[in-house]
Amino acid sequence: MNLLPWMRPEHLAPGDTKSLRGDWRGLELHTIRSTDDPFFETAFGALWKEFGAAGEMEQASVIAERMKWNPSQMLDGAALLYAMQLITHNGEFVAVRDHTAILLANEPGAIVHLSHNLVAPAWRRSGIAGWLRALPVSTALEALAAAGRPIDAPVTLVGEMEHFNPSHAATEIRLTAYEKAGYKMVDPEIVDYWQPDFRDPRIIDQENGPKPIPLCLMLRRIGREQEEFASGAEVCQVVNALYKMYGRGFRARDMQVVFETLKTYPPADAHIPLVPPTSVPKNPK
Repeated sequence: MNLLPWMRPEHLAPGDTKSLRGDWRGLELHTIRSTDDPFFETAFGALWKEFGAAGEMEQASVIAERMKWNPSQMLDGAALLYAMQLITHNGEFVAVRDHTAILLANEPGAIVHLSHNLVAPAWRRSGIAGWLRALPVSTALEALAAAGRPIDAPVTLVGEMEHFNPSHAATEIRLTAYEKAGYKMVDPEIVDYWQPDFRDPRIIDQENGPKPIPLCLMLRRIGREQEEFASGAEVCQVVNALYKMYGRGFRARDMQVVFETLKTYPPADAHIPLVPPTSVPKNPK
């Protein structure tokens, strides 16, 4: 194996072991902590070009504030660590991702929200995507250590994805990739998840209030990838963590709309199926 120091085999998803066989010479990982970082423009620019125009990414001002989060500071029941990570090869763009580790008060583990993930066309199917999916585990451990929590505490990675629709090729490709890696989807027939409105507050006000987007939740519970159910309490904990993260950058009245949806979730002792992502028809409620 030709692995670099930041490549942790134990952090790979069950279906990403092919990433161990790549030739990774010349790759560099840049963890960007500030908008003043010389790599910020490259990393954010690539993400914004891919996701911003579609309304799938927060404004640069929101990202700048996230970079100031300190996981040792518990505010409003949550401590947060945001990471934007760029991979280059001999100085050329390879891939970029961003994510946030969330520590909840009175909960022992870490929940990592997977925001965006982008690989240059020339590097697709190389195995680098597997390492991108592994990086958030290291961020979770960093956050736990900074907060003085045990690093063997439970870690859950969670992504927000479009409902499966075989007529949308890009969606099917993304869901298939995560399914092959070993992620499972919270059954959207049972849990209605809504992502907050990312738009500028002025536009939200002009259009008579926020318009949340119905999405599905993708989970990888580290060390428990084979389990086929999650409790209602665990699903609520995950969604509450995401909403507390979003609440740091969005107005309280806009967030209230999505917080209200938690009242419709199954009870704490419910057994909620975790299903293969591509087996779920597009049928948002």
